[in-house]
Amino acid sequence: MAITLSGDQAMPSPPLSSRLTPAQVWGIVLLAPYLLVFLAFVVYPVGYGLWLARAPENYVALYNDPIFARAAVNTLIFLVIGINIKMLIALFLSGFFAQQRTWIKWLSVIFILPWAVPSIPTILSVRFMLNPEWGMVNHLIFTLTGDDGPNWLNDPTVALTMAIAVHIWKSLPFWTLILITGRLAISHDLFEAAEVDGASWWQKFRYITWPSMQTLYVTCTLLSMIWTLGDFNSVYLLTGGGPADLTHVLATLGIRYLRLDQLSLAMASIVCAMPFVLPLVYFMMKRLSR
Repeated sequence: MAITLSGDQAMPSPPLSSRLTPAQVWGIVLLAPYLLVFLAFVVYPVGYGLWLARAPENYVALYNDPIFARAAVNTLIFLVIGINIKMLIALFLSGFFAQQRTWIKWLSVIFILPWAVPSIPTILSVRFMLNPEWGMVNHLIFTLTGDDGPNWLNDPTVALTMAIAVHIWKSLPFWTLILITGRLAISHDLFEAAEVDGASWWQKFRYITWPSMQTLYVTCTLLSMIWTLGDFNSVYLLTGGGPADLTHVLATLGIRYLRLDQLSLAMASIVCAMPFVLPLVYFMMKRLSR
């Protein structure tokens, strides 16, 4: 005879541990540390920063601060000019360093040093070289011409240009290496067939190299833009935001507000960079998902 149980007499469900396979249990155990680190060092800081920047008065103060407007313009200049020049140079240097010659391999070791060495000694060394009184650059100018060199970091336009140049010099080897891997993945048979047909180097680049590397190039450009928005080393270590706070970018403007004990404005200035970051992340993920 069948036995029916009422709702209040239903059998309790087994514990979760008994319903999971050993592989699933180990998966949860191994995932838990990563989840805790992600919550502690990503979710909590971002959430706390958004909470500090929640007041509308912070954005009114930023709008009325002329340094913030100048920093936003400098950021756009940094992205549009610096990244495009850097990626174009990296694209063509990747073709040079992809050649199988011994002296090019040794030259590539020297070329990669600015990226391999930490930012503080490399960028500060450039700052010392540009010192108007005892820097190596002005000393060389005086030796060759007899005239005093310019004060490189005292003019806002020149100082920002130097910061962009340092950023290109520091990060160029990394993106060149990435694009070299893209070139090496192209079948050599395509170039041999093009040589048989009498194609020039420009035709081989236009019809073989570029179509094969276009997706990689665009993805690297988007990723470089995202990283550059958070890069404060090139500006902060070289110019410190000067002269007169006219070379700040959004990444260094937050440091300026922190030094003035204006934590909420510092967080608000970082939040203002999100309209730059989110579209870049969206387009990059969209291209990677194809």
